[in-house]
Amino acid sequence: MATSLAPPDIHPPFAPYSHGMSVPAGQQLVFVSGQLGIDAQGVVPVDCAGQARICFDNIAAVLREAGLGLEHVVRINAYVTGREHLSAYMGVRNGLFAEPYPASTLMIVSGFARAEFVVEIEAVAAGPMKE
Repeated sequence: MATSLAPPDIHPPFAPYSHGMSVPAGQQLVFVSGQLGIDAQGVVPVDCAGQARICFDNIAAVLREAGLGLEHVVRINAYVTGREHLSAYMGVRNGLFAEPYPASTLMIVSGFARAEFVVEIEAVAAGPMKE
Protein backbone atom coordinates (compact mmCIF):
# COMPACT_ATOMS: atom_id res chain seq x y z
CA MET A 1 0.00 0.00 0.00
CA ALA A 2 1.23 3.49 -0.83
CA THR A 3 2.08 5.83 2.03
CA SER A 4 1.23 9.52 2.26
CA LEU A 5 4.14 11.91 2.74
CA ALA A 6 3.39 14.96 4.91
CA PRO A 7 6.56 16.78 6.00
CA PRO A 8 5.84 18.82 9.14
CA ASP A 9 8.11 21.66 7.98
CA ILE A 10 5.96 22.72 5.00
CA HIS A 11 2.44 24.17 4.84
CA PRO A 12 -0.25 21.46 5.00
CA PRO A 13 -2.32 20.75 1.88
CA PHE A 14 -5.16 23.15 1.08
CA ALA A 15 -7.59 20.28 0.39
CA PRO A 16 -7.80 16.48 0.75
CA TYR A 17 -4.59 15.50 -1.04
CA SER A 18 -1.09 14.42 -0.03
CA HIS A 19 2.08 16.36 -0.70
CA GLY A 20 3.59 13.10 -1.87
CA MET A 21 3.02 9.37 -2.01
CA SER A 22 5.60 6.63 -1.50
CA VAL A 23 5.04 3.39 -3.42
CA PRO A 24 6.59 0.23 -1.98
CA ALA A 25 8.88 -1.95 -4.09
CA GLY A 26 7.24 -4.65 -6.16
CA GLN A 27 4.09 -2.69 -7.02
CA GLN A 28 2.93 -2.24 -10.59
CA LEU A 29 2.53 1.35 -11.77
CA VAL A 30 -0.26 2.27 -14.16
CA PHE A 31 -0.20 5.61 -15.96
CA VAL A 32 -3.62 6.71 -17.19
CA SER A 33 -3.73 9.24 -20.02
CA GLY A 34 -5.81 12.36 -19.59
CA GLN A 35 -9.49 11.43 -19.70
CA LEU A 36 -12.18 13.78 -20.95
CA GLY A 37 -15.82 13.88 -19.86
CA ILE A 38 -17.24 11.90 -22.74
CA ASP A 39 -19.04 8.59 -22.18
CA ALA A 40 -18.93 5.47 -24.37
CA GLN A 41 -21.93 6.71 -26.38
CA GLY A 42 -20.26 10.06 -27.09
CA VAL A 43 -22.36 12.07 -24.62
CA VAL A 44 -20.64 15.09 -23.04
CA PRO A 45 -22.45 16.61 -20.02
CA VAL A 46 -22.58 20.41 -20.05
CA ASP A 47 -21.52 20.72 -16.38
CA CYS A 48 -18.09 20.19 -14.85
CA ALA A 49 -19.29 17.75 -12.18
CA GLY A 50 -20.89 15.52 -14.83
CA GLN A 51 -17.76 15.59 -16.94
CA ALA A 52 -15.52 14.94 -13.91
CA ARG A 53 -17.61 11.89 -12.93
CA ILE A 54 -17.16 10.47 -16.43
CA CYS A 55 -13.42 11.23 -16.33
CA PHE A 56 -13.06 9.27 -13.09
CA ASP A 57 -15.30 6.47 -14.41
CA ASN A 58 -13.01 6.22 -17.44
CA ILE A 59 -9.93 6.19 -15.19
CA ALA A 60 -11.53 3.41 -13.11
CA ALA A 61 -12.18 1.40 -16.31
CA VAL A 62 -8.54 1.69 -17.39
CA LEU A 63 -7.38 0.65 -13.92
CA ARG A 64 -9.72 -2.36 -13.95
CA GLU A 65 -7.84 -3.60 -17.02
CA ALA A 66 -4.76 -3.79 -14.76
CA GLY A 67 -6.63 -5.32 -11.82
CA LEU A 68 -6.65 -2.05 -9.84
CA GLY A 69 -9.23 0.51 -8.72
CA LEU A 70 -9.46 4.15 -7.75
CA GLU A 71 -8.24 3.22 -4.26
CA HIS A 72 -4.84 2.56 -5.87
CA VAL A 73 -4.48 6.07 -7.34
CA VAL A 74 -1.36 7.80 -6.00
CA ARG A 75 -1.29 10.85 -8.28
CA ILE A 76 -3.93 12.99 -10.00
CA ASN A 77 -3.30 15.79 -12.48
CA ALA A 78 -6.47 17.70 -13.31
CA TYR A 79 -7.11 20.60 -15.62
CA VAL A 80 -10.21 22.83 -15.75
CA THR A 81 -11.00 25.70 -18.09
CA GLY A 82 -11.98 28.23 -15.42
CA ARG A 83 -12.08 29.02 -11.72
CA GLU A 84 -15.85 28.54 -11.78
CA HIS A 85 -15.22 24.80 -12.25
CA LEU A 86 -12.90 24.31 -9.26
CA SER A 87 -15.51 23.52 -6.62
CA ALA A 88 -17.50 21.17 -8.88
CA TYR A 89 -14.35 19.23 -9.81
CA MET A 90 -13.15 19.10 -6.19
CA GLY A 91 -16.57 17.96 -4.98
CA VAL A 92 -16.43 14.95 -7.30
CA ARG A 93 -12.78 14.18 -6.53
CA ASN A 94 -13.22 14.52 -2.78
CA GLY A 95 -16.21 12.16 -2.86
CA LEU A 96 -14.14 9.41 -4.49
CA PHE A 97 -10.94 9.34 -2.44
CA ALA A 98 -10.13 8.63 1.19
CA GLU A 99 -6.93 8.70 3.22
CA PRO A 100 -4.22 8.29 2.27
CA TYR A 101 -5.19 10.89 -0.33
CA PRO A 102 -3.36 10.86 -3.66
CA ALA A 103 -0.88 13.56 -4.51
CA SER A 104 -2.75 16.05 -6.67
CA THR A 105 -2.30 19.02 -8.99
CA LEU A 106 -5.15 21.17 -10.29
CA MET A 107 -4.51 23.72 -13.03
CA ILE A 108 -6.63 26.21 -14.93
CA VAL A 109 -6.01 25.98 -18.67
CA SER A 110 -7.29 27.93 -21.66
CA GLY A 111 -9.13 24.98 -23.21
CA PHE A 112 -9.07 21.54 -24.80
CA ALA A 113 -9.28 20.17 -28.36
CA ARG A 114 -13.08 20.50 -28.33
CA ALA A 115 -14.75 23.54 -26.76
CA GLU A 116 -17.42 21.56 -24.86
CA PHE A 117 -14.84 19.97 -22.57
CA VAL A 118 -14.20 21.82 -19.30
CA VAL A 119 -12.13 19.23 -17.39
CA GLU A 120 -9.44 16.63 -18.14
CA ILE A 121 -7.98 14.27 -15.55
CA GLU A 122 -4.96 11.97 -15.66
CA ALA A 123 -3.83 9.57 -12.96
CA VAL A 124 -1.06 7.29 -11.76
CA ALA A 125 -1.95 4.20 -9.73
CA ALA A 126 0.18 1.68 -7.86
CA GLY A 127 -0.88 -1.70 -6.59
CA PRO A 128 -0.41 -5.46 -6.77
CA MET A 129 0.33 -7.09 -10.08
CA LYS A 130 -2.66 -8.49 -11.95
CA GLU A 131 -2.78 -12.25 -11.71
